[in-house]
Amino acid sequence: MLIDGLQCGHFTRETFEELRRGGVTCVTITAGFWEGTMESLDALARWRELIRENQDLVVLATTAADIERAAASNRTALLIGYQNSNLFEGRIRFVELFAELGVRVVQLTYNNQNELAGSCYETEDSGLARFGREVIDEMNRTGMLVDLSHVGNRSTLEAVKHSKKPVAITHANADSLFAHKRNKTDDVLKALADNGGVIGCATYRNITGDYYCSTPKAWAEMVARTVEIAGIDHVAIGTDRSHNFAKPDYDWMRQGRWTRGIDYGAGSAARPGKVPPADWFKEVGNLNLIPGGLAEVGFSPEEVAKITAGNWLRVYREVFGG
Repeated sequence: MLIDGLQCGHFTRETFEELRRGGVTCVTITAGFWEGTMESLDALARWRELIRENQDLVVLATTAADIERAAASNRTALLIGYQNSNLFEGRIRFVELFAELGVRVVQLTYNNQNELAGSCYETEDSGLARFGREVIDEMNRTGMLVDLSHVGNRSTLEAVKHSKKPVAITHANADSLFAHKRNKTDDVLKALADNGGVIGCATYRNITGDYYCSTPKAWAEMVARTVEIAGIDHVAIGTDRSHNFAKPDYDWMRQGRWTRGIDYGAGSAARPGKVPPADWFKEVGNLNLIPGGLAEVGFSPEEVAKITAGNWLRVYREVFGG
């Protein structure tokens, strides 16, 4: 089995076929970034239609058992996720409603501070707000995984400590291995391990670096060093792969409706637009190169199984049930 903790973009039947060629068991998709409730409902409805139209290749998953059944039927399970909490629009009761509609992963903040917590790009991270604690409690209760990938380090640490269930950093890396505001400090990763959570190691070049993007073995070296920090039970895959994105999509991701100016997100003025994928990850199906890379740097078959699927399945089972 092979589970990817986060991808985004415009998925098509061709994308689903590529996932099947890569032997991908489950992917958390991104249904939104800055959208409010109504737009998020529209996105959710479109995703449900897309899944229904391609049910020979993919299936909507809401439990760990759904993922296992998808694997048994030779299909890829899709978990519905959002990279911001704007879909709730400040209404605590909406957490349960979206959970009942099949949403299983929500990031507390995206690239800006909001009423829940601080973002990784703010000059000062304000920490977890009162409303953020309420939302985490409700997500714990209703079976929704708390994602902390774009959340500031202070807010992440406070969220990890507050949550009664495992949380996730679905798509980031260790800051000590590649320094970037989007990546997480060692103290955060150790706290994540204490919580029982998981970090999905990313392949996105801006937060991974050219060396770790060069070969499956080089990327696996980064994974191995992350395991040294967080432990073998708390490291997995979260590529942050995007599909069929063009400049308007990147502008929306980075600038939303909150600025008239230019924002580079995880990029920079030197690297303003779309960056090339990892050298070894030209096609989605190349995900099947990961087990070999992990074995090449010394992971045992049992450890490879944990990193490629087992750690995510454990967290999903504890959070979603099934």
